[in-house]
Amino acid sequence: MEILKKYASDIKINLNDKAVNHFNNYMDKVLEWNEKINLTSITDKDEFVVKHFCDSLSLFSAVDIKTGAKVIDIGTGAGFPGVPMKIARPDINLTLLDSLNKRINFLNDIVLLSDELKSEAIHGRAEDFSKLNEYREKYDIAVSRAVANLAALTEYCLPFVKVGGYFVSMKGPEYKEELENAKKAIDILGGTLEDVISLTLPDGSMRTIIKIKKIKNTPEKYPRRGVKINKSPLS
Repeated sequence: MEILKKYASDIKINLNDKAVNHFNNYMDKVLEWNEKINLTSITDKDEFVVKHFCDSLSLFSAVDIKTGAKVIDIGTGAGFPGVPMKIARPDINLTLLDSLNKRINFLNDIVLLSDELKSEAIHGRAEDFSKLNEYREKYDIAVSRAVANLAALTEYCLPFVKVGGYFVSMKGPEYKEELENAKKAIDILGGTLEDVISLTLPDGSMRTIIKIKKIKNTPEKYPRRGVKINKSPLS
């Protein structure tokens, strides 16, 4: 946890004792349940802290998240980056979305039990929920650490974002071709590329954060069905 506390401090986040306890408990629960359902391939605790916790908090060094912001984490898996963001900033109004019900059950039943971490965890597909009035263009920030290509991710995520908000994609250092191929999708779906921020995690690995600002409403026909998005990205 000293690695995490130092990294958080370096990016101007103060983790109190309660937050550190939440991080410890969360890690223990993920690793315990990882033996029952597939949550992470990382089981070494030091690596877990860097690759999951520090990585998730790196968003705060790239994006100004206002008090009480509505944030949706799409394809959250075991809760990354959303749950670490919520631990560090309990004021965030967080929604977690994943297509695998076992992961959502894990988050609801094991992780999101304390008042500080209370969040909405939804089992479903992004292309379905972003069509619903209560979710479409209602979020200040949509974030995803999912492995899909950026053009597809933009179609999944940007419909959730209100005009003036951001879709934030977390990528590795090899992002340039993906970003080039996603420019058409970003424009069609109502976004504009605002910034690309390169960061170094405590283990020396590189992270790229791509900030896409929503400048106009997403046309109603988007997103398309998932099969169509993945087979024929808007690129």
